Amino acid sequence: MLRLKVFLICAILLIFNAAEAGHLEEISARGTIKIGTTGDYRPMSYFNTETGEYEGIDAELSKIIADSLGVKIEYVPTTWKTLTADTLAGKFDIALCGISRNYARAKTLAMSDGYGVGYFGKTILCRKKDAKKFKTLADIDKPSVRVMINPGGTNEIFARTNLKNAQLIVFNENAEIPSQIAQGNADIMITETVEALNYIKLDKNLAAPLIDKPFTKHSCGILLQKGDQEFLNYINFVLAEIRDDGTLGKLEQKYLR
Repeated sequence: MLRLKVFLICAILLIFNAAEAGHLEEISARGTIKIGTTGDYRPMSYFNTETGEYEGIDAELSKIIADSLGVKIEYVPTTWKTLTADTLAGKFDIALCGISRNYARAKTLAMSDGYGVGYFGKTILCRKKDAKKFKTLADIDKPSVRVMINPGGTNEIFARTNLKNAQLIVFNENAEIPSQIAQGNADIMITETVEALNYIKLDKNLAAPLIDKPFTKHSCGILLQKGDQEFLNYINFVLAEIRDDGTLGKLEQKYLR
């Protein structure tokens, strides 16, 4: 009977310790870090179908974090519409894909310190021939203007909050919206300054006339579940180290300018 009691106590302690183990211990034991990403946001995290690889500043940050832990990356696809739910459900350890730091996310999830500070803000992408038409939000917020947005992210929130008269068109494939604009299937894409800058370089038919006067300003952060302060501290430590040694600045110059 005594042996049975001892066995049961040991088993309970093992279960308790396993439950208490944080993400750092889990990741180390697993040998991989699960990273959620949409893969549809140049120049942050973009899945290149030709190479089968993720590209962008967040892909490089993901590798730095994984290397610091001595583990490999296991990418877990997510969408802007399901990003919060997938994070809460623990489908991945962290999420990196150009995720805006804001109060709504901070209420239910943990967010790292910001990066890309000074680079991000809401702006528009339009056809170059129409660039002179759009100088203010009022120019965009007209019944004749078709605004295309991807569902579930801050672009949709911004559009629905600020555009009450324009035609809002929801399009599920964020990476394809710029080509939809260029082809004339919509007039405006609500996007970030860094994404707009990327696409006007890729397509001479596109323009971002308000890129130097964004409607908002913010930074990006790494998203994770609340409740594991040790893990959040570690992610912030990695960001602080690469900020101090100049690595982060070089990556921001490479991808965000």
